[in-house]
Amino acid sequence: MSLKGRKVGVAFTGSFCTYKKVFDELQKLADEGAEIQTIFSDAAKSIDSRFGNAEDFVAKARSITGKEPMLTIPQAEPIGPKSLLDILVILPCTGNTIAKLANGITDTPALMAAKAHLRNDKPLLISISTNDALGMNMKNIGLLLNAKNIYFVPFCQDNPEKKPNSMIARTELLIPSIEAALNGKQYQPVIQ
Repeated sequence: MSLKGRKVGVAFTGSFCTYKKVFDELQKLADEGAEIQTIFSDAAKSIDSRFGNAEDFVAKARSITGKEPMLTIPQAEPIGPKSLLDILVILPCTGNTIAKLANGITDTPALMAAKAHLRNDKPLLISISTNDALGMNMKNIGLLLNAKNIYFVPFCQDNPEKKPNSMIARTELLIPSIEAALNGKQYQPVIQ
């Protein structure tokens, strides 16, 4: 399947340690010819960390996609009524965002984008990055694994010795995961 001309939303949340890989995949999506609309959570658009400055991340997204990122809830809300996307990817998706999504909380631009997009019966792809996937958040991941139109980029433990509850998506599988989700399928195996 070609992603050329496909309208792909990419919602950033605050797992800053994954941003290098995330931006590599964003560039690959652009190279495939996808029309990309980025959305930034409140944390992603405002927190500077040892991994970089928020303003630089927003500028990099703008540079790769050629579009202004959505930075507010009112900017993200039209994704639903205007049916702006073919697929939305939360990349990376923190444990906080997973918990809120599983419990119907819509208090960031990324979560508003997800809620608005799902109302159109279109796929939402989650690329998890959380230190509590095998802890407090496992119940939320389980709920989302069984939810209609929600798919996951395959994920695995990233450091079982030092962080036994932590899991991270295999971002290099983003494009095949998008292709599968656009066909209503979960890319397998989901846990690697």
